[in-house]
Amino acid sequence: MSVTPEVDKIDVEAVNNRRKRSLYKARQAIHPMRVSGTFRRLKWWIMGVTLAIYYITPWIRWNRGPGVPDQAVLIDLEHRRFFFFFIEIWPQEFYYVAGLLIMAGIGLFLVTSVLGRAWCGYTCPQTVWVDLFVHVERFIDGDRNARFRLDKAPWGFTKIRKRLSKYLIWVLIGVATGGAWVFYFADAPTLFVDLFTGEASSVAYTTVAILTATTFIFGGMMREQVCTYMCPWPRIQAAMLDENSLTVTYNDWRGEPRGRHRKTADAARLGDCIDCNQCVAVCPMGIDIRDGSQLECINCALCIDACNNVMAKTGGTPDLISYTSLNSYETAAEGGTPPPVRKTIFRPRTLVYTSIWAAVGVAMLAVLISRDRLDINVLADRNPRYVQLSDGQIRNGYTIKILNMEQQARRVLLQVSGIPDALMTVAGQDLWPSRTREFELEADKVLSLKVFVAAPREQLEPGENPFSFSVTDLVGIEQAHYGARLYAPED
Repeated sequence: MSVTPEVDKIDVEAVNNRRKRSLYKARQAIHPMRVSGTFRRLKWWIMGVTLAIYYITPWIRWNRGPGVPDQAVLIDLEHRRFFFFFIEIWPQEFYYVAGLLIMAGIGLFLVTSVLGRAWCGYTCPQTVWVDLFVHVERFIDGDRNARFRLDKAPWGFTKIRKRLSKYLIWVLIGVATGGAWVFYFADAPTLFVDLFTGEASSVAYTTVAILTATTFIFGGMMREQVCTYMCPWPRIQAAMLDENSLTVTYNDWRGEPRGRHRKTADAARLGDCIDCNQCVAVCPMGIDIRDGSQLECINCALCIDACNNVMAKTGGTPDLISYTSLNSYETAAEGGTPPPVRKTIFRPRTLVYTSIWAAVGVAMLAVLISRDRLDINVLADRNPRYVQLSDGQIRNGYTIKILNMEQQARRVLLQVSGIPDALMTVAGQDLWPSRTREFELEADKVLSLKVFVAAPREQLEPGENPFSFSVTDLVGIEQAHYGARLYAPED
């Protein structure tokens, strides 16, 4: 293999060199070089899709009928509900959110066990926004060498103009990021106008300001330090990996010993690596993948693209750096044939993760489909716990909330049962005490009632007496029950 003049050795040293690590060290700027290839295109697509989802989703409309927000995805803190297209989650259904978090965690374990830190390299918000900021920086300041020269250049008109232009665009990206976030918590078109007319709440302005600052600092200034020092996942991932996990690996059994002088007498003993340092120059984390597996590596595979480009120019065999597992690496190093990728991916560990992930998803879907849209909550008065009436009856007070979680009005029957002669009265209604009451429920609303339940003293045991409230849809078949207690004197 001969070296062509097209492949120059880059004078670069890994900023995060594993042999020179220090916990107390000023940050050295990392300006990754532009690279093209399969994984760079994949990162472009993923960055575009994820940013589009984040920025566009709050503007998607979804007709739910009168009196209900028409925003497809909305976290309605004022009314304590979460809307996701046709799904509406009420506070007492928060277990759905917990289920989604469980699925996200298991999904992260699955991806890590198969592809290492692929989440970090492609879809983590820190990675996506840093990638966006780096492209802005490259557009204004130039590629890697031009940026280093600009860093060292004295302050003048050109440097100030480029710095101000870059920082302004970064701030605008931060404002757009913070603005998009607050749009998930209020009607986006209305809040957008309010933000520009000064009529939005102070909370909205404060949130946008904080997210603008954190986006600017994390994406523009700290970058890889967030991943290395602030994020716990690099430390946790070791427990998720095994000898069959695919990670970005330098195949040193093929590449060593390194050398550029292929026409010398020693050329025959050299490996495939021509020591051009391109893999180091393109790394956004500032590491040398040839040093082996490292904490900082986010498996973005840009070093694979850089190395494959060099191999293509020099006529070498591609995938000197590749996604491979420890088992495949050791097998190839010994001259054997590595197992096919499908056997690496489909193994007991990943199948268990997939099964658990699918089981949680199916369970949530089943509960979501079969859930009732009528519910009742009861809160007993604590002071006084009971009142003895003039005729000797014992009366307790309750605050009852009946939830109609459908987009249409309902007529329901509220009933008390469990104590033979217990009767209820509703505050504000001039009706005789009875065991049942009918109410009209507004669509997608909560009806709050103050209810008093009284029963003859001789029918009650001292202390707690269990009974229940039930609410029944008079047109449909839905019912909801709530077990309550009626307190009586203990003497």
